[in-house]
Order: sequence, then C-alpha cells, then structure tokens
Amino acid sequence: MFRKISRDVKIAAVSLYEHGQLPLKDILNCVGFSESTFYRVLYLWRTTGDVVRHHKNPGRSRLLHFDDIKYLLRLVRHSPDWFLDELLRLLKTNRFISVHYTTIHRKLERAGMSTKKLKVIAME
Repeated sequence: MFRKISRDVKIAAVSLYEHGQLPLKDILNCVGFSESTFYRVLYLWRTTGDVVRHHKNPGRSRLLHFDDIKYLLRLVRHSPDWFLDELLRLLKTNRFISVHYTTIHRKLERAGMSTKKLKVIAME
C-alpha cells in the first residue's frame, strides 16, 4: 500500500546513515520504511542532491511560450481595441502559432491583463 513519507524523515534517515550514527536496521525501525525504500532514497540523494523525485514537466505542454505571451502583451498595449480573433490572426501570420481564441484570453488574464486595464490603456 502506498504511503507518503515526508521529505524531512527521508533526509534524517540519510543523514543518520551517512554520518554512521546508527546502524541501518535501527534507522529503518525508527523511520518506519523498508530497506528498498531507503536505498531508493539514498540513490536519489547521491545522484540529485534531494530525497524526492522532481518531475521535469508536470502537466500538459504549453501552446504559447513566454516570448509569444510577451508578443501578445505588446500587441494589446499598442492597440487595446483589437478583438481576440484579430490577435489570433496576428499570431498565425507573424508567429506561426495556431491556438484557439480562448487560449489567448486565458493567457492575457494570467498575465494580468483585464478588460478594466484595457480600457485604461485605450483611454491613454
């Protein structure tokens, strides 16, 4: 059965083992996980410097990268009265990226661009 072992407990077990303060059997009795789990944690510690596995890219890959979002923000600041379909067309022709207009809307919202801010930019 799967059981989450905290990062602190893993670090403590590895530290006790590497400093030779307790024999492995006593360490395993104290922390409460198996020998195979301990050696897997020790391997991670020695290869990566951490006791937990970090995934490289969790989740789905992004359609718009940082430069694309910066491009969108520049377009919006330059002409805040453009509609999403116009931004979509500009992305297709200038950046060769085909995304849905809701993706553009979400990215602009995440970047902090709201309709209120667009009205302020348009008035300037």
